[in-house]
Amino acid sequence: MNMRTPLKNVRHLGSAKEGADHFWMQRVTAVANLFLGLFLVWLIASLVGADHAGVKAALSHPIIAVLLAMLIISATIHMRLGMQVIIEDYITGEGSKVVLLLLNNFFAILVGAASVWAILKLSFA
Repeated sequence: MNMRTPLKNVRHLGSAKEGADHFWMQRVTAVANLFLGLFLVWLIASLVGADHAGVKAALSHPIIAVLLAMLIISATIHMRLGMQVIIEDYITGEGSKVVLLLLNNFFAILVGAASVWAILKLSFA
């Protein structure tokens, strides 16, 4: 018994074989964001009331800078994957879908690069 529709037989399109990777990457980044977000909450709470020099000294510590960079990278990947799913599910026109997916990628790269640059500037200043 053939479960393919006539349209599927005509187009000869099979599975993209990317669904599981996308699913797992989104779950892994969500778990990473949970732990790194808790670290960020702890960092902010520990810096409440600190003066500028104290905050600068804390942010220039290599471990804190690396953890903040990891949070930014994980969050931007998670953001990009989430928006990709929304664009693929709700945008019907193929041309606009491709343009929006490209803009989504460029926006995530821009946000991630600017944020990592800011963390590096704070940690090395």
